Amino acid sequence: MTYLWIKALHVLAIISWMVGMLYLPRLFVYHVGVPADSPQALTFATMEKRLQRFIMLPAMLVTWITGLTLAIQGDWFRTPGHGWLHGKLLLVVLLSGLHGYLAAERKRLAVGKSTRDAKFFRIINEVPTILLIGIVILVVVKPF
Repeated sequence: MTYLWIKALHVLAIISWMVGMLYLPRLFVYHVGVPADSPQALTFATMEKRLQRFIMLPAMLVTWITGLTLAIQGDWFRTPGHGWLHGKLLLVVLLSGLHGYLAAERKRLAVGKSTRDAKFFRIINEVPTILLIGIVILVVVKPF
């Protein structure tokens, strides 16, 4: 029963993390469209900081902790036939790297030092979706 509770928490954390990963770049699109010293820029900076610190970061940490706990409890690292897990972990590492990049970009935007435009953020906004699709396919289909 504990395993199922951890799994439920894992899924909830993933959903929360992904909401932030999809919303933060969208906020960046709007943020770069206003003057750096405007009241709107300050509002966007506040929204971005709160989203990243109070939703995305805790959700990412809970996702990692519960995911690794599930893999250890399921003995998936030591038994053969779980190649899908290695693929999933690679994609989650890439997603975590993107999270770090977005956190750094948020700081640059907050001080008016970002060199990226709205088009860049519209494109980067699609990356979490692509990674999520890969992760879900690996977890559900387990192709290898």
